Amino acid sequence: MAPLSREQLREQLIKHVIAPVYVLYGPETYLRDLAARTITERSFEDGDFRDFNDTEFSLADTDSLENALAAAEQLPMMARRRVVRITDVRVPATSTRDTLKEEHDAALLRYLKRPSESTVLIFVADELNGNRRITKILKENSVAVEFAPLRDEDLERWARDRVRDAGSDIDERSLQLLVALVGPDVRRLTNEVQKLSAAALPDRKISSELIESLVISSRETSNFDLTDHLVAGRKARALESLKKILDDGAEPVMLIGLIASNYRRMLAAKSLMNAGADRPAVASAARTPPHSLESFLSAARRADEHKLARALERISAADLSIKTSVAGGGPLGSRMQVEMLVCELASL
Repeated sequence: MAPLSREQLREQLIKHVIAPVYVLYGPETYLRDLAARTITERSFEDGDFRDFNDTEFSLADTDSLENALAAAEQLPMMARRRVVRITDVRVPATSTRDTLKEEHDAALLRYLKRPSESTVLIFVADELNGNRRITKILKENSVAVEFAPLRDEDLERWARDRVRDAGSDIDERSLQLLVALVGPDVRRLTNEVQKLSAAALPDRKISSELIESLVISSRETSNFDLTDHLVAGRKARALESLKKILDDGAEPVMLIGLIASNYRRMLAAKSLMNAGADRPAVASAARTPPHSLESFLSAARRADEHKLARALERISAADLSIKTSVAGGGPLGSRMQVEMLVCELASL
């Protein structure tokens, strides 16, 4: 099938045109994940029993592809369609870090050539190298949509719409300043607009002065994004995130405390999930702002409870090592120890 642009996908979804298989990929993960949620929402109708027909599989888990394809073959239960999402899809330039492997070619192609008419199968890819055979199989037998970073004018349009949705107001100079500070990160841009809109009460005017006082003046990746990369085993992206955070002036000891806090909350949420707790109880344990709750819970679902516990032990050891200068003191020694910690956590 011919690839679609983001705009073409949006137009199709508005018209309720739903394809049997989607492949969503690219570095703009916020819009990619939003597209996956929107496709899921549009696939169901009022009265459908969504809980029985909405499932997600992570390729970070063993046999997930086989289980996902088996689920896709099942008929929906008291609904028009079944939705199956496959996350953590990685097909880099070399096969060493594949989660979608060459051994999956035959089973994958067999399903893609004759997809179930009552299932919407969504692949959410973190990496998808265009030269690999399995990537070509995916793209040629699905509706593939790339989510490339937005240009500054598109980021300004996105931020302006989010400001309006929040009931606030911003002038062009302030809008351009906000985009210049945040950069091509739609997830963070959305979060910053929500923060600024709350701080702009009661007059709801987002000024340049307010932006300068509340928005960190660098194109950084948030601490939670770092934790998300660590839990998913994305070492390279975790190190990139770490560099941006440290270059912006974050203290290693403070950063380790924030990472530990994220892991503790994720472990608490994961334990409740495994125990069958309801969503309000899990959300309460997550102690996460509403705008980032879905991302946090998605990361917790993908995480392994035992790995989270081991990670907390390693974080505690690194914290003690930095505070006592066991493996080298000073800014350089502390930074090196945080980098080593990030490499270890991403490899668990």
